[in-house]
Amino acid sequence: MQPTTDTFTTLSKTMIAAVETEMRSVLEAGDAPPDLFQGMMHYHMGWVDADLRPVRVHSGKRIRPLLCLLCCHAAGGDWEQAVPAAAAIEILHNFTLIHDDIQDDSPTRRGRPTLWTLWGVPQAINSGDAMFAAAHLALARLLDNNVPAAAVVRALRRLDETCMDLTRGQYADMRFETRANVSVDEYLEMIRGKTAVLIALSAELGALVAGKDAQTIAHFAAFALNLGLAFQVRDDILGIWGEEAVIGKSAATDIVTRKKSLPVLYGLERSEALRQLYAADPAPADFVPRAIALLDEAEARPYAETQERAYTDLALGYLGEVAGIHHTSQPLIHLTHQLLGRIS
Repeated sequence: MQPTTDTFTTLSKTMIAAVETEMRSVLEAGDAPPDLFQGMMHYHMGWVDADLRPVRVHSGKRIRPLLCLLCCHAAGGDWEQAVPAAAAIEILHNFTLIHDDIQDDSPTRRGRPTLWTLWGVPQAINSGDAMFAAAHLALARLLDNNVPAAAVVRALRRLDETCMDLTRGQYADMRFETRANVSVDEYLEMIRGKTAVLIALSAELGALVAGKDAQTIAHFAAFALNLGLAFQVRDDILGIWGEEAVIGKSAATDIVTRKKSLPVLYGLERSEALRQLYAADPAPADFVPRAIALLDEAEARPYAETQERAYTDLALGYLGEVAGIHHTSQPLIHLTHQLLGRIS
């Protein structure tokens, strides 16, 4: 019997609440007002305002930690045992966001001023560094949940290997901003490092805590890696052709900002007119509609949709392999289809 959406919703809320409690413990967010060192991290996490007073704001969907716990659950493990790993992943993700905001000169995140705009770049860098260390401390708490020491050491190693991939992906992303020509293959490798590898780690650690064998753990990781790639490519498509009411931002945002997304890079490789348009400075008044028309002419959208389908099929293929190992896999299947836009 498959669980209803209500069952999935109840389980996911319980899991996210457990992760939130764990993160607050790791980052020392108790009842007492924090000092500024802790308070800056608490602000970024959405727990306090700029005056360090408790507040409730949107602080992210917590998809990565939820995926970690659902994979542990699907693998037949005790998802509560994996909560420190899920917390570590989310803390690490937020470390990258703090540094990304500095590197991208972003003034806002989640509708609030970014950390660096309030307390300066040096202190924001220090806060990010502290959260990087906190992610490791969170992961080590798996020992307190009776996870075997060998598995914890493996998890810590995989966390740092993933961090190397993340920083390499960020390096490539920043370097692309200063390069006139970026290939589609280079872009796909970049989003693998910048986006997909942390999603893959989420699934991998869930299966690791569940005590699965190396091959099964690798299949969980491959499932989530392709899920992350499909999700990013879909986001690239929506950033040009998405409906504003659905995606929550202005339509064709990625065209306005000249973001080197997958459809754009594919179009630039095939359209001299589009290359000339993108090189124009200042941009003509009709830049957006002309760019979209040229992308359509180059069949950039069908290409991107084909790539999305390919990654989706790979993700679902690996999911099919791992979902059959235990009867608790239905919530993971539900989340996967939700992320792939197959259910509302």
